[in-house]
Amino acid sequence: MRFVWAGLGTLCVGLALIGVFLPLLPTVPFLLLASFLFARSSPRLHTWILSHPRFGPVIEDWTRSGAIHPRAKRLATLSIVAVFMLSLLFGLSITLLAIQALVLSGVLIFIWTRPND
Repeated sequence: MRFVWAGLGTLCVGLALIGVFLPLLPTVPFLLLASFLFARSSPRLHTWILSHPRFGPVIEDWTRSGAIHPRAKRLATLSIVAVFMLSLLFGLSITLLAIQALVLSGVLIFIWTRPND
C-alpha cells in the first residue's frame, strides 16, 4: 500500500508542477495532498517535500495556520480573472457564465479570507 501512496503523491507533485503553468489546474492543493500521501508512504519523500525551497514554505504555512501567502492570493486572483475573461471571449452562454462566476467568486472569497503567512 505504501507504493500506492507514494505513487499518488508523486502524481500530485507532477500535477502541481503542471498547475504552475496552467491557470485552471490548482498547484497548492496538489502539493498539500502530496504531502499527506508522502507522510503515509515514505518519510524520505515527506521530508523532501517539506524541506523543498519552493514547496515547503507553502505546505508549512497551510499546516500551521491555514495561511496563504499574499503573492499566491494575487496570482490566483489573476488566474481566475483570466479564465473568466476567456469564457467571455469564447461566448459561453449566460447560464454557464453565471455558474462560473458564482463558483469562482466562492473560490476567491475562500482564498482572500485565509490568513496571510
